[in-house]
Amino acid sequence: MIELKTFLDLPLHFLHLKQIHCLLLTSPIFYTRRHLFLSRLLRRCCTAATQFRYARRLLCQIQTPSIQLWDSLIGHFSGDRRLSFLAYLHMRRNGVVPSRHTFPPLLKGVFKLRDSNLFQFHAHIVKFGLDSDLFVRNSLISGYSSSGLFDFASCLFDGTEDKDVVSWTAMIDRFLRNGSVSEAMVYFVEMKKTGVAANEMTVVSVLKAAGKAEDVRFGRSVHGFYLETGRVKCDVFIGSSLVDMYGKCGCYDDAQKVFDEMLSRNVVTWTALIAGYVQSRCFDKGMLVFDEMLKSDVAPNEKTLSSVLAACAHVGALHRGRRVHCYMIKNSIEINTTVGTTLIDLYAKCGCLEEAVLVFERLHEKNVYTWTAMINGFAAHGYARGAFDLFYTMLSSHVSPNEVTFMAVLSACAHGGLVEEGRRLFLSMKERFNMEPKADHYACMVDLFGRKGLLEEAKALIERMPMEPTNVVWGALFGSCLLHKDYELGKYAASRVIKLQPSHSGRYTLLANLYSESQNWDEVARVRKQMKDQQVVKSPGCSWIEVKGKLREFIAFDDKKPLESDDLYKTLDTVGVQMRLPDELEDVTAES
Repeated sequence: MIELKTFLDLPLHFLHLKQIHCLLLTSPIFYTRRHLFLSRLLRRCCTAATQFRYARRLLCQIQTPSIQLWDSLIGHFSGDRRLSFLAYLHMRRNGVVPSRHTFPPLLKGVFKLRDSNLFQFHAHIVKFGLDSDLFVRNSLISGYSSSGLFDFASCLFDGTEDKDVVSWTAMIDRFLRNGSVSEAMVYFVEMKKTGVAANEMTVVSVLKAAGKAEDVRFGRSVHGFYLETGRVKCDVFIGSSLVDMYGKCGCYDDAQKVFDEMLSRNVVTWTALIAGYVQSRCFDKGMLVFDEMLKSDVAPNEKTLSSVLAACAHVGALHRGRRVHCYMIKNSIEINTTVGTTLIDLYAKCGCLEEAVLVFERLHEKNVYTWTAMINGFAAHGYARGAFDLFYTMLSSHVSPNEVTFMAVLSACAHGGLVEEGRRLFLSMKERFNMEPKADHYACMVDLFGRKGLLEEAKALIERMPMEPTNVVWGALFGSCLLHKDYELGKYAASRVIKLQPSHSGRYTLLANLYSESQNWDEVARVRKQMKDQQVVKSPGCSWIEVKGKLREFIAFDDKKPLESDDLYKTLDTVGVQMRLPDELEDVTAES
């Protein structure tokens, strides 16, 4: 009997359990220990629907199933929300009163069921006198938070007298889910004041809050007080949260240091570091970390692939982006909506519009971000009508546009000169889609009118704006004035944009160009002097080029790599000589 009990504890398939059940039915020992063996078989049932029916038949063979057995069954079926719900219904139909261990696993699944009555289970908890039990109460707080019923979670928390670390952590998670990261940090401080010691889950949650708030000072204090001192053991989950927090705060050196000190890393750790580098615009470092990740035999996930593809798109690393795409195909990784959208953006930005369209057409599901990326691709390549038509195809597919979608299609209209179409789209934002245009949408309309020479209409639109015009709005008008040589209106627009961006060197340069085109050399000199007096320094130009899969960066007036610069200039001189050679040979031939 002992050997059989031990055998039942081994990892067995469902078919093996049924075979053991058949053997037990033919064995005399089964009838002396019937309930024991049936209970053990019952606990080994998995979460498939057919196995649930088998578990019900096993229960029928037990005369009086105990509450512990029912709790075990509900817990085993908690991975399948409907099955755990059905197990609870059968338990109540058998007249069994639930215990404090019945509801926590049940609530985890039930609160995610859209068609279930959440408050009915709360009523059952109150009915059986379990509402004052902290273990059950904490499960209710977590359940209400996970289902978006934040007010009910707060009400329960406020009414709890003996709050423990689970209660506080559930509330910190509640604010995280609601996007109130500052409130989450405030609750963490309050918890500390009450003398409740934080655990690993609390630290992970508050580090997430610090990362979303980009409050590196708060994150460092948590790191120092709890982890450096050993109050909370730093495992792979906390380490990953630290890397993520420092990355989101732009402190990629700190993120790299934490990463290097970690004894074990998982895909979340690698992804957090890559995403941190990409967010800090250190795209080449992010791609190098991805290469190291693959060499370490760590399989990337959706977030990893999206981050590295975004890095490739920003610097135009087409060859490397294609390698990532090939890796996904080779390893049979499904290209879902998120990764597909990033791939579309990559190919469109690298000039491969046909490949972007191919990825777009092969996606089974497309959300608003996917459509917007494709519209942006058409707009960037000058296919204004294609972007415009795709926008209406998106609407016919019952996908509602967002603010970025309107910016993309309005930008396409501006580059294609589709004034009337752009005007109708702009008006439809509020009339049809109940969406208030932002300053960036007004900037697109100013650019649309300005490119067609409707400068007075563009100026009138700025004057009617319900918000203060931004530097982008005035910059669009200023660029149009340069294009159509309206120097007076251009000077007015330049004065406004310089007032908003007094340290932006590009604005002064454009104003000096405007004065030089109008032959006003005194004003050119005045602008140059104003830049010098205000110590406005022009930011050096920077560009990337991909050669044989390796990314190279070039910065104007870069004196940090003199040897490479000398080689580069020698090569350019050689190219210049070779370009002039045919003309010189032609001149010699003509003279002879």
